[in-house]
Amino acid sequence: MKVLVTGGAGYVGSHCARALCDAGHEVVVYDDLRAGHRAAVDARATLVEADLADSATLNATFASGGFEGVMHFAASLDVAESVRLPLAYYENNVVNTIRLLRTMEQHGVRRLVFSSTCATYGVPESVPITEGMLQDPINPYGHTKLAIEWALRDSATAWDLGACALRYFNAAGAAADGTMGEDHDPEPHLIPIVLQVAMGRRDKVFMFGVDYPTRDGTCVRDYIHVEDLASAHLLALESQKPGVFRRFNVGTGRGTSVKDLIDAARSVTGHAIPAEPAPRRPGDPPELYADPSEIASGLGWKPKYTDIREVVETAWEWHRSHPQGYGEG
Repeated sequence: MKVLVTGGAGYVGSHCARALCDAGHEVVVYDDLRAGHRAAVDARATLVEADLADSATLNATFASGGFEGVMHFAASLDVAESVRLPLAYYENNVVNTIRLLRTMEQHGVRRLVFSSTCATYGVPESVPITEGMLQDPINPYGHTKLAIEWALRDSATAWDLGACALRYFNAAGAAADGTMGEDHDPEPHLIPIVLQVAMGRRDKVFMFGVDYPTRDGTCVRDYIHVEDLASAHLLALESQKPGVFRRFNVGTGRGTSVKDLIDAARSVTGHAIPAEPAPRRPGDPPELYADPSEIASGLGWKPKYTDIREVVETAWEWHRSHPQGYGEG
């Protein structure tokens, strides 16, 4: 299958592009490299360096022929930034996705897997989170992702698009062989931030809220390994049927607290990793973790990495061997 991977030079997209190549698919990565990395693109893939807003290049890429599917990762994803710049998020996430969908319709490509998020649920009334729970996002980032899910659902009815929205939780870890990993600037995610303390690049890590109604007072999250995410995307793409909209949570079903994670990182790295309590951040739910039973039954998927130590070990190997990330620029 020839597959277009938008945002395929980014963190999750690059791991999914590699999984596609490993499975024997022909991969074209479409990425403007503003947030992605050229070095993260698998050598077996073709790179088109362009923005989804560039309709001419997008159309020409599809016009080259042979595409049977799309994995769509290209999006802005910083929650705090989305609050400051909501229109930029609607423009990049929603408008550009509509542009992609129109181009797919025009060229008869009717198979898509979408990188959605548990942020579409907002603050859930209970955990674990199931797919049927109310989706009520609390920030523009979550709003844009939910709007795209609506567009996919309606497109399935209107023009036979086959689409699967994968609502994943906290993407984490790095490739098991240590050659690929997470490289953001600035870094928004907790595991790399904690490991930067172990590497001497930060003095300490802040725990935002230690008075939550959780087992140790800190937030609880579901950390899903990036290679497990890649396997879920591959199964979703290969099994997708035209005219059908599907949605699945992708998580381990296990909650890890901030303190649990820091303790795991201390054990893995052998460093003390000073941690300091800090005020809660607005909008942080106490607990977010998935009920993954629907994706298990629907796709036959289950995570390989369920121990937070194993997830941290892969991230540590990447950051220790690539202290400057991909080293570009």
